[in-house]
Amino acid sequence: MARELPIAPVDRIVRKSGASRVSESAALALADMLEDVGSEVASQAMRLARHAGRKTVTADDIRLASRQL
Repeated sequence: MARELPIAPVDRIVRKSGASRVSESAALALADMLEDVGSEVASQAMRLARHAGRKTVTADDIRLASRQL
């Protein structure tokens, strides 16, 4: 699967968390993990929207899905 998240913003997330330096492999690992978790949340949110009879996934679906996982 091709990576969807650019590495620079992921690097900034780690730096904003307090790291002064971030290796490229660390940023890549976090990007992969964020994509995996994001995909799981999105899939659950899609199921919630369908269950509610909607085609549109809402922010509430995302929030609820993230709590369920």
